[in-house]
Amino acid sequence: MSAAVSPHELRQAMSRFATGVAVITTSDGHNDHVMTANSLTSVSLDPPMVLLCIQRTARFHDVVLASGRWAANLLPEHAAAAAGWFATRGRAVEQQLEGIAHHRGVDGMALLEGAIATLECRTRDVHDGGDHSIFVADVLSTTAHEEASPLIYYRGGFRTLADPCL
Repeated sequence: MSAAVSPHELRQAMSRFATGVAVITTSDGHNDHVMTANSLTSVSLDPPMVLLCIQRTARFHDVVLASGRWAANLLPEHAAAAAGWFATRGRAVEQQLEGIAHHRGVDGMALLEGAIATLECRTRDVHDGGDHSIFVADVLSTTAHEEASPLIYYRGGFRTLADPCL
């Protein structure tokens, strides 16, 4: 049996796996709630499903759990500042999207203008994932735009496809 892997060791190994960057939006009926995520992946094409992992201690966790509705906004390379802002812990709950161009999707969730793709989702199942919950969702609608390159997350920071290898 191998020795246990520490959280630091796992973080270091997984930081070598480049991912896209998404801003996830939901609502409690009064306020929009927003977070940055890179733990979003396709589960099934038929039916269309994705999964999202959210840390249980994040305040966003309980809101999306209660709402059951959320949207994923895949960010273009020029949106690193927005991604950083929405990843900042302790932001005020009210008016999180103030100054951010967006519109409402078919299920009422905020969809960011300029996103290279959007997915509107309804949670189907929630599974235990250690210190995270795994939200499996049906995808209700999508948009996709070809005009911009994606923002990616690699080795603990936001990057673009044009960045030199690190």
